[in-house]
Amino acid sequence: MNFSESLKKNRDFKFVYEKGKSFANKYLVMYVLNNESNKNRLGISVSKKVGNSVIRHRITRLVKESYRLDENQLKNGFDIVIVARTGAKDKSYKEIESALMHLFKLHNIIK
Repeated sequence: MNFSESLKKNRDFKFVYEKGKSFANKYLVMYVLNNESNKNRLGISVSKKVGNSVIRHRITRLVKESYRLDENQLKNGFDIVIVARTGAKDKSYKEIESALMHLFKLHNIIK
């Protein structure tokens, strides 16, 4: 991820959950908050309700790769938290990428 960093601390996730704006679709929920910098920070959360560790890690990789390939189309300066829903469990890369782009359009962070 050339233009982005990771959200790692629990307090950062909580701050985005409380202050950010959220939109959702069948597979993903996205919280976005302006972070007053020139970089995006990405956090991905996949609950144990979604599946075992293999499934959770697969979904994380799919979301991260979709974001990485499309990040040059996004505006900078946002904290983004993506939460996977149980419906994302057995979806393909294209379906996850499509859901992610749909949420980017709803949040109006595409250039």
